[in-house]
Amino acid sequence: MAVFYDLRLVSLAVLMLVSQLDSASAAVRLFGLHAKDLTGDAFLNKPDPYVKVWCGSIFGGQTEYIKDNRNPTWTAEFNFPNCKSGETLKMEVWDKDMNFDDQLGTCGREVQYGSFTITCYLNKGTMFYSYEAK
Repeated sequence: MAVFYDLRLVSLAVLMLVSQLDSASAAVRLFGLHAKDLTGDAFLNKPDPYVKVWCGSIFGGQTEYIKDNRNPTWTAEFNFPNCKSGETLKMEVWDKDMNFDDQLGTCGREVQYGSFTITCYLNKGTMFYSYEAK
């Protein structure tokens, strides 16, 4: 009987250790991406902007591009189920072109637990987004 009691204590200790190891993970949801006053490669031309998204080294995807729009709103949401607290949530804003796309700026923020709405000043405009980390 003592063997089973010891086994239960060891199992409990292992579960406690595993839960501590997993505490650095965060389920991150990125949403509400929009921008204002974006400028493309030519001053008079309106950009065709889109956003690429990462959490740490994990590429989450990109938004659709929006044609001829200086003040775009993207409907895409991105989820990173294994993003770690302290990793960088990074977004790159690009202008889609026929030959080579132009980067309009980059936003980066260290992931923290909670809900946040962020303003990011780009090289060529301003971007806004929200994220939740649980």
